[in-house]
Amino acid sequence: MARHNEAEIKRRHSPELIRLRLQRAPRSETVSDAVLGGIDGCVTTFAIVAGVVGAGLPSEIAVILGIANLLADGFSMGISNYESHRSRREYLDSIRREEARHIDLIPEGEREEIRQIFRAKGFDGEVLETIVATITRDRQLWIETMVAEEHGLQTSPARPALSGAVTFASFVGVGAMPLLPFFRTTAEAADNFIWSSIIAGLMFFLIGIAKSAVLERPRLVAGLRSLATGCAAAGLAFYAGYLLRQIFGLSGI
Repeated sequence: MARHNEAEIKRRHSPELIRLRLQRAPRSETVSDAVLGGIDGCVTTFAIVAGVVGAGLPSEIAVILGIANLLADGFSMGISNYESHRSRREYLDSIRREEARHIDLIPEGEREEIRQIFRAKGFDGEVLETIVATITRDRQLWIETMVAEEHGLQTSPARPALSGAVTFASFVGVGAMPLLPFFRTTAEAADNFIWSSIIAGLMFFLIGIAKSAVLERPRLVAGLRSLATGCAAAGLAFYAGYLLRQIFGLSGI
């Protein structure tokens, strides 16, 4: 396996593949948005299911609360992610405008900033001056270089609407899975909960595997870690519901 990975890495670093890879847009953040929404949706919905069962409430309550949570919490999470990406893009644009203004007002000072930035990277003499001249010849390149090098900001374009929509869809889609068994009105609540637990466990494990693809981590470890997180949240909700049922003297239904 290690030899295969090494050979694949070498293949990807051939001159032609490097050229093609650098021409492509940066990898989209939508996978991370989907993983975030899916984890949160499954955890919160299954926690509701576990709390309802622990409290001995009817299956219909799990469905009602679960759907209400999916829509309200999913919408809130999608909007929050949208606003986060939008704020980041607006901040990036404000830095671009600031750097453009500086270039107009004090171009020599901005050239000196470019010179010192690349001198710190080890360039000097004629090579350094060639780099400075090349960058400052292209106004947009000059601005983007200052944004990335002086301010340390990633300049890849953000898509707030897409990120928010993906987060919401993932939250609702994955979060609905643990509710499916509770639509069987003729089944016992305990049986529904068992099937819901199996489905939720599978969702947690698959989300962990998807997360490992983003982070390039071992799939099994990531899957089991995500599963453990979901089980812990569900366990807390179940015992909280059971404890409150005892405190308030509710009889199992």
